[in-house]
Amino acid sequence: MRYILLPEEKERRLSFYLAMEEYVARHVDEPECFFMWQVAPSVIFGRNQVVENEVNVPYCQQHGIQMYRRKSGGGCVYADKGNVMLSYVCDGDNVGFTFNKFINMLLLVLRRMGVEAISTSHNDVMIGDRKVCGTAFYHLPGRNIVHSTFLYDTEMEHMLNAITPSREKLQRKGVESVRQRITLLKDYIDMELEDVKTLIRTTLCDGERMLTPSEVAGIEQLEEKYLSEMME
Repeated sequence: MRYILLPEEKERRLSFYLAMEEYVARHVDEPECFFMWQVAPSVIFGRNQVVENEVNVPYCQQHGIQMYRRKSGGGCVYADKGNVMLSYVCDGDNVGFTFNKFINMLLLVLRRMGVEAISTSHNDVMIGDRKVCGTAFYHLPGRNIVHSTFLYDTEMEHMLNAITPSREKLQRKGVESVRQRITLLKDYIDMELEDVKTLIRTTLCDGERMLTPSEVAGIEQLEEKYLSEMME
């Protein structure tokens, strides 16, 4: 599997990486590829979610937390520099097979860190009874995109206040707070985040593909469409 690289490192919005996933799926001729990214404090919600029901919009505005809609389904997540986002793009039309393959990749990475984890029927990765990684998926003709939030660390106050799941949703899961449902990888391993990223990449990828400046320009053009549609 090829690791997708950008020709320059710079601060980018979450919308850029959503556009990058789609651009890679549509235009990069690799049967299977992967990349990681990190962003300033942001909330990302699923394609079918009503933002006001899932996001504490006044809190996000007050604290400079950006809000974005993605094309995949699933729930609302918070991301910042303390965690890492994973993007997997591959050929195929079998959604279940692709999901299972990606989840097994994550379980392999965690085992190599010495962490025993399991997956759930909801495509979450759990350490014990707490989630360390959630995933979402969408399909293009002949191509699959799976993205995931890998919780190494995070600004817990923002995570707890920026996202507002319903009390009914929490009760269905048998807990009383978001904090009781998640865990942080840093509490289980003696590795810095950069070391974790290196291990993920070397475990999953055996080569790399550098995007060209014209391809980056294509992603930036697609990003504008994402931004225009994101809050609709």
